[in-house]
Amino acid sequence: MGAASSRLEKALGEQFPEGERYFGLENFGNTCYCNSVLQALYFCVPFREQLLEYYGNNKSTGDGEDNMLTCLADLFSQISNQKKKTGVIAPKRFIQRLKKQNEIFRSYMHQDAHEFLNFLLNELVDILEKESNVREPCQNSSLQKNSNGPINGQLNGTRKEPITTLVHKCFQGILTNQTRCLRCETVTDRDETFFDLSLDIEQNSSITSCLKNFSSTETLHAEDKFFCDKCCRYVQPCLAIPSIDCCFLM
Repeated sequence: MGAASSRLEKALGEQFPEGERYFGLENFGNTCYCNSVLQALYFCVPFREQLLEYYGNNKSTGDGEDNMLTCLADLFSQISNQKKKTGVIAPKRFIQRLKKQNEIFRSYMHQDAHEFLNFLLNELVDILEKESNVREPCQNSSLQKNSNGPINGQLNGTRKEPITTLVHKCFQGILTNQTRCLRCETVTDRDETFFDLSLDIEQNSSITSCLKNFSSTETLHAEDKFFCDKCCRYVQPCLAIPSIDCCFLM
């Protein structure tokens, strides 16, 4: 690995990104599904920077048990703080926590990388939302001591806005489904948030072309009749036009 690392540095030469680190992850018995996802997440720069910022802000406290978030942040910190530009690192702490967290990953069987990514992102969101909910009562308690009433509608049981975590900021997108009635030309929009999309992958095609196919216009006929609010009836044909607004694509 040392020789390979040297060849990589020599090949890139002055083009080697300043401050970047290229480290392979040691395999702990068929953990390639995990390592591939961790590599992809590490090189998602906006996500990495926000996670390292979170790590720096919370490292000083040192309270609480390890979780998937702290172990992932610690791994990213280890890689980014390496003196060498290339090498190998063992994500032992992260793998141990992963196996403790979910029995599916305790065996030496191959696992699906996409399913692991979904599990990991959901875990990170749950942890960040719980931490936010713990902090808010403390802040609200402090506000109540210095106020005679609610501030900005956040106290006394007023409904709050959904929590937006660093995972949402980096990976959440919006899928807008537009349906146009060809009878009255009325367009109906429906927005849905998503973390991933199921795309039909064609041979020798790019992600861009797959996304174009996903968002192509479709004509609704027969059993796919659409109820038009303006016409007050089920009508056909109609045009279905999905569009995608993504924060980031891995």
